[in-house]
Amino acid sequence: MVPDMNRGRVFLIVLDSFGCGGAEDAAAFGDAGADTLGHIAEACARGEGDRAGLRSGPLTLPFMGGLGLGLAAEESTGRFPPGLPRPAAPRGAWGFAVERSVGKDTPSGHWEIAGAPNTRPWGLFPNAVPAFPAELIEAFVREAGLPGILGNRHAPGTQVIEDFGAEHVRTGKPVCYTSVDSVLQIAAHEESFGLERLYAVCRIMRRLVDPLGIGRVIARPFLGSEATGFVRTPNRKDFAMPPPPGTILDGAAEAGRAVVTLGKIGDIFAHRNTGREVKAAGNAALFDALLAEAGTLPDGGLLFANFVDFDTEFGHRRDVPGYAAALEAFDARLPELDAMLRPGDCVVLTADHGSDPTFRGTDHTREHVPVLAFGPDVVPHGIGRMETMAGIGRMVAGRLGLREPGSSG
Repeated sequence: MVPDMNRGRVFLIVLDSFGCGGAEDAAAFGDAGADTLGHIAEACARGEGDRAGLRSGPLTLPFMGGLGLGLAAEESTGRFPPGLPRPAAPRGAWGFAVERSVGKDTPSGHWEIAGAPNTRPWGLFPNAVPAFPAELIEAFVREAGLPGILGNRHAPGTQVIEDFGAEHVRTGKPVCYTSVDSVLQIAAHEESFGLERLYAVCRIMRRLVDPLGIGRVIARPFLGSEATGFVRTPNRKDFAMPPPPGTILDGAAEAGRAVVTLGKIGDIFAHRNTGREVKAAGNAALFDALLAEAGTLPDGGLLFANFVDFDTEFGHRRDVPGYAAALEAFDARLPELDAMLRPGDCVVLTADHGSDPTFRGTDHTREHVPVLAFGPDVVPHGIGRMETMAGIGRMVAGRLGLREPGSSG
């Protein structure tokens, strides 16, 4: 298909973990009552989102609120988030989408957003010590030439480097851990172990866990010392199973469109038809990169971005003030993107799952996700309830004139 050079562009932006509650099957995931947006807004209204030098007061999201974010949340949960404006005339399209994939993990959410839901149950590791099969670790240690591993359990990533960082540096044994998601994470020191070596052992583990149906092997590099403490670096790398066929990325590539993937999108889609991959560390740098790409993306192009800090820095860490401040900072920059849009352009804001920072545990939460759209010719209207997040991919494909996601090329 020859690109229509009179066609506008689409910027599909995922606020990683920014769910809006209300999932009917949340109880099956142990998440009944979770509501990332609603509970952050309520906590801020009670003063529980205040942190000296960071933020205070009600959650303030004038741009997304003006698009209809609060209305979308109200449709999802029946409750309007306090602090958000209730616009009499929203300036965008607003609604919410229901996740139908079998997991509440990052790949499942993104693949479904891209129009190709995951219907295959992931392999999982038991919440036991050890968590990994002995034969898997034996093969890994042998093929990677390692003296052994540390961890071998369910654990938060920041906790394992605190618990095992010093021993890892002394012994050269990488720290392997997992969670309720289909994931095996490997943490190692960037200097004493080596970043490229960490990536290499992750590739070995990726091959070894393929028969187990594990969604992602994640490299988690860190720096520091026992004396100063250890801290994770931005050089995370995901080694994911490939998505089902028929994503909007596949359709855009087949149609000869320019594709830019920002943040960890390339990793999530196993680098299949992910075009030019752009990395940046942190939400602020990612937004800078987004604006730079908006200045050069040609007509008919697709930019697909993931803003991961909401999840990794604030959702998993159950940090309400940090999450609220990150949302406000992101919202404050959206007018910069809006000012760069050309006739026919469309921005779609959504999320891949929830990670309610007021909820128990440190894992993702099963929730609906908001869907907001704006652009010079986007007619303000209520989208309502999308029965699958794949509806987002269909909407994007329709804007770009691509084949319907999920269909063969």
